[in-house]
Amino acid sequence: MLAVALVASCGKKESAPDKKAAAAPAAAIVVGLDDNFPPMGFRDEKNALVGFDIDLAREAGKRLGAEVTFKPIDWNAKEAELTSKRVDVLWNGLTITEPRKEKILFTTPYLENRQIIVVTDKSPVKVKADLAGKVVGVQDGSSAIEAIEKDAATARSLKELKKFGDNVTALMDLSAGRLDALVVDEVVGRYYTTKRPGEYRVIEENFGTEDYGVGTRKDDTELMARLQKTLDEMKNDGSAAAISTKWFGKDIIKK
Repeated sequence: MLAVALVASCGKKESAPDKKAAAAPAAAIVVGLDDNFPPMGFRDEKNALVGFDIDLAREAGKRLGAEVTFKPIDWNAKEAELTSKRVDVLWNGLTITEPRKEKILFTTPYLENRQIIVVTDKSPVKVKADLAGKVVGVQDGSSAIEAIEKDAATARSLKELKKFGDNVTALMDLSAGRLDALVVDEVVGRYYTTKRPGEYRVIEENFGTEDYGVGTRKDDTELMARLQKTLDEMKNDGSAAAISTKWFGKDIIKK
């Protein structure tokens, strides 16, 4: 684990490097992610992990001199995966929220996101108030749940808030008529709706704006400092913008 490698030298006198030390393999960062969360992190037709956050993490790893490995996890158990040290970093469209900040140490925001409402093109739902009495889907463990709960009046009016393991399955239920609407991260929702024109529609109202950040354990301050410095460099030298343009067609990096 990188966190261990970073703090191992604390409180000890530095010794001169030797050939054996120089030959030691680079430290590793284990990134926990939901591998069904396009365009942030998902599997392509060859089952390879690809995505915007995948590219960002790999570039950061190169600059840190660390080997980055990706571990798909149950996103609903992400805090437990992190605190138990099964992963070092959460980097996959992770929304910064006050409850999460109690358990996770975050970088500054690198992307702004909204919780949008997706319906089928022929749906009678035009505004948020039309969700009254409807079945609305969300990904279990996602910030969409908290966003809806903050809008108490709308939350109380729903017939059911149905939770799914991933947004792909939820969209399939939406298309099949088993859902009336899906509340989802804009980066994900727009990705899918543009790929299937004429099938889905995004209504104008939404459940608020939020920020994405990279998360580590609360006590991994050295790792966080290095990650933050690297992300800042990537923002300043344009490499983060280039990755954004590759996946979104424009620079949407939050400076």
